[in-house]
Amino acid sequence: QVQLVESGGGSVQAGGSLRLSCAASGYITTRNYMAWFRQAPGKEREAVAAIALDGSTRYHDSVKGRFTISQDNAQIFLYLQMNSLKPEDTAMYYCAADSYAGLYGGSSDYEYWGQGTQVTVSP
Repeated sequence: QVQLVESGGGSVQAGGSLRLSCAASGYITTRNYMAWFRQAPGKEREAVAAIALDGSTRYHDSVKGRFTISQDNAQIFLYLQMNSLKPEDTAMYYCAADSYAGLYGGSSDYEYWGQGTQVTVSP
C-alpha cells in the first residue's frame, strides 16, 4: 500500500513560483514511477511531469523549461518546482505513483493518488 500526501499549493501572481511536495510511504517498488498530474475545471487530468526510480524524467510540452520534478535520495519526497507560472497553470495538482506506469503513463496507468493541492495563478 502507498500513501501520498501533497502540500505546497497556493495562490500566486503570473510569473511567480511555487514548490509542491508529496510525501510518499509504502514499498519502494510500488513507486517505480511517480508523477505530477493536474486537472482544471472542465478538463481532463493531464500528466505534468514524471520521474522514474533511475531519475529519468519527462515533461508536458507546456511546462518544459519552467517546471522541474525531483525526488530526494530516499524516494520519500517528490517535488515539483514551478517557475514562471501562468494563469493557464491554475489547476488541482495531484501526486501519483505506480510500479509499471512508465514515464509516458496517463492517469489510468497510475494506481496510487494523493488528495491534491490547489494551485491558482492570477494574471
